[in-house]
Amino acid sequence: MSVGMAPDRSAWTDLLDQACRGEGLGVAYQPVVDTARGTVVGYEALARFPGFDEKSPEVWFSAARSEGRAAELEAAALRIALNARAMLPANCFLTVNVSPDLLASDEIRRIWRAQGDLSGLVIELTEQVPIDSYGHLAPDLNQLRAAGALIAVDDAGAGYAGLRHLISLRPSIIKIDRDLIRDVDSDEAKRALIEMLGTFASRVDAWILAEGIETAEELETVAALGVPLVQGYYLARPSAPWASIPLETAHRLAARDRTGRGNAVRPIVEPAFTVSTVAAAADAFAADARLQFVVLLADDRRPVCILDPFTAAQGWTSPGLRLNLDTPIAAALTRAVTRPQEHRFEPMAVTDNAGRFAGIVRMERLITALAGGESSASS
Repeated sequence: MSVGMAPDRSAWTDLLDQACRGEGLGVAYQPVVDTARGTVVGYEALARFPGFDEKSPEVWFSAARSEGRAAELEAAALRIALNARAMLPANCFLTVNVSPDLLASDEIRRIWRAQGDLSGLVIELTEQVPIDSYGHLAPDLNQLRAAGALIAVDDAGAGYAGLRHLISLRPSIIKIDRDLIRDVDSDEAKRALIEMLGTFASRVDAWILAEGIETAEELETVAALGVPLVQGYYLARPSAPWASIPLETAHRLAARDRTGRGNAVRPIVEPAFTVSTVAAAADAFAADARLQFVVLLADDRRPVCILDPFTAAQGWTSPGLRLNLDTPIAAALTRAVTRPQEHRFEPMAVTDNAGRFAGIVRMERLITALAGGESSASS
């Protein structure tokens, strides 16, 4: 039965009493996916409040903090989340969220003691409040690690989770903030930052997890960048235990080419919006002002041309430069700069060996890839 929410403090007190007893409180589990194999390797437990009119977890945890009951409510959510731990699918980990300032509270410590062995458990430190230093939490973190738990840091690159905290915590998993993932397929600066975080993670023996994946293009881009773990609505929404991801998505991830192909364009190819008619291209631009270009495909999925809003409106379908997936980066760049000046910096269509459309490559990515390759060769 639904419980009506009221803004006054006495109503919150009664509601928090119920939630802290586990009444009306639930947990949803969102899959974490391995980009190399296309398989689910873990689940994040997320608190939900199905028994109340107010559903927002942020509102509930904010109210609990205001009432001085944050540790009680987090402990109640942890108990429910961990009840399903014994039924966790084989070879999967379980991630639970804890506010760092509550880690040393008696309520939270009792949860870990009741669990005993924490193997297969990832304790994710969320950034709900500013933490100046994690030094005072070292004893608790050390005990958790000794019991078998891994430590994860949420929202790297945003909020209070700065590089200083990453260095002091040395987490096993670093979660990249959704703001860095949004539109990463069209933002070179975001890709560069993710690559930097990946380099840092490899040096401290940690894994990168990109959260908030909401489009196929974002998934393809972070996978191409070598991000090993991903989660988000595009893959699967939080739900009852234990959701899987769409079979097509799993197959696409598992089938990705990882040979590197030396200095070929294959690793920097991006997906693109495709249409079958110029009219459909014009409609796509009208529907999404952020769309910069679309690829017109023939019936056999061979690229006809790349259209921008102006050429789509004019109905122009002039063929552009095409590359093969295995075209060397230097050769692709040389061909690109020989184009007429007005077209020199346009993206190029990329095809597989059968001539079918495989994606596009941008000039800035060609330049960045070539510069990176030369830098690596000279070091």
